[in-house]
Amino acid sequence: MAEEEAPVLAVLADITAVSLERSTLEPRELMLARIAALAAVDAPGASYLFNAGTAVDVGITLEDVRGVLIAVAPIVGTPRIVAATTNLVQALGFALEMAEEELEAGTRD
Repeated sequence: MAEEEAPVLAVLADITAVSLERSTLEPRELMLARIAALAAVDAPGASYLFNAGTAVDVGITLEDVRGVLIAVAPIVGTPRIVAATTNLVQALGFALEMAEEELEAGTRD
């Protein structure tokens, strides 16, 4: 997707890249902190999806995400963890749908 088509997403991608470059945390630790922050602010599924690629690239697993949610549950509370889990499931479902569409498009070409 060209920057002209999605300027807001391009800016968010730039901010994420700068955050990764300038943080003193290892990339994996940084992404775990971002996941915890997403849960804490009751982020929508799109926010999890936006971070998913980088999280996977640095080795974050679903078990890691589960561990982070368990770790922050006493701080952020049950409603935020339930919302985070729901939003994660929605984001994963959307990602799977997009992957299936890409596979189908590839077989039609």
